[in-house]
Amino acid sequence: MGPLRNAYLDALGIDRWVARNAPPEAASFAEVAPPAAKRNDAPPAAPFVPFAPTAEWGVLRERVAGCTACAELCRTRTQTVFGVGNTRAEWLIIGEAPGAEEDRQGEPFVGRAGQLLNAMLLAIGQPREAVFIANILKCRPPGNRDPTPSEVSRCLPYLANQIALLRPKIILAVGRIAAQNLLATDAPLARLRGKLHTFGEASTPLVVTYHPAYLLRTPSDKRKAWEDLKFARATHARLAGGGSA
Repeated sequence: MGPLRNAYLDALGIDRWVARNAPPEAASFAEVAPPAAKRNDAPPAAPFVPFAPTAEWGVLRERVAGCTACAELCRTRTQTVFGVGNTRAEWLIIGEAPGAEEDRQGEPFVGRAGQLLNAMLLAIGQPREAVFIANILKCRPPGNRDPTPSEVSRCLPYLANQIALLRPKIILAVGRIAAQNLLATDAPLARLRGKLHTFGEASTPLVVTYHPAYLLRTPSDKRKAWEDLKFARATHARLAGGGSA
């Protein structure tokens, strides 16, 4: 492990150890997920398909910016948060929804949680500028409440279009709500971790880990999240024909 990787792991707060008769390796890192919240919601919305599923990046960005499909969200948002990063990235990072700072800046994962996410990505050799980062929802739910099923159903086509354009080799679902909505399950995060899932018609490989905001509140659980990151890195390397990481 080089000094640069050590610096990244220090930023994550992860101890390093050397096993007897084995090369140095980073220690593990994780959590027991909070219980799945009950979904409270209005009746499901009608199917929402406002554009061709292969709309180009510029067209898609304009449609997201002008979206009024969810009356409450478009009324209370400052701006939409389309996503950011390399549009040819092999890694797609998906979170839940914008928070207050993301709503102000128009970019996902900023502030302390964003800094930790950046460190997590750097630790596996994927700097922020090399990946694409998006959310399930493109607008901030008032009070940072959980997205409702109808909001997800209306917004998911935008994310599906981003995935179709990006064609990532791997998706990293960050947090319980992102994972549950992408995988259409109510299973707790603890049961979704450590497994290789797939998303969409292309069966894009998907790995689940913890939200950096949770890890800031519970730093002891970073060890399990480090295991998730190593699993995702190894999966990506194997799919890219590079062997195990």
